[in-house]
Amino acid sequence: MIRSDIIRGHLDSIILRLIYEEDRYGYEISKEISLRTDNRFQIKEATLYAVFQRLEKKELIESYLGEVSQGGKRKYYRITTLGKAYLQEMVKEWKEVRAIIDLFMEGLK
Repeated sequence: MIRSDIIRGHLDSIILRLIYEEDRYGYEISKEISLRTDNRFQIKEATLYAVFQRLEKKELIESYLGEVSQGGKRKYYRITTLGKAYLQEMVKEWKEVRAIIDLFMEGLK
């Protein structure tokens, strides 16, 4: 299991990336994170919804109600134009950060 504090600073980018791929609802995002990380990282529901609120407040995503399923309407999230631009910047920043950390961490056994 990966320490969540290491990933916490990147949650906005991770969630934006998943919504960039397609509109998604909360539980679906949570399951996708677990699936893609082979259960090495799992996001708590409260954390996920705090990220949604933050991203919506910054107008990086917007929500809408989908079709009725299993007794209720699901709340879906879609990325905005601003969100796409922000995500591109985060990708550039991540590549820089990764290159710098690699300078110090690579080659150790």
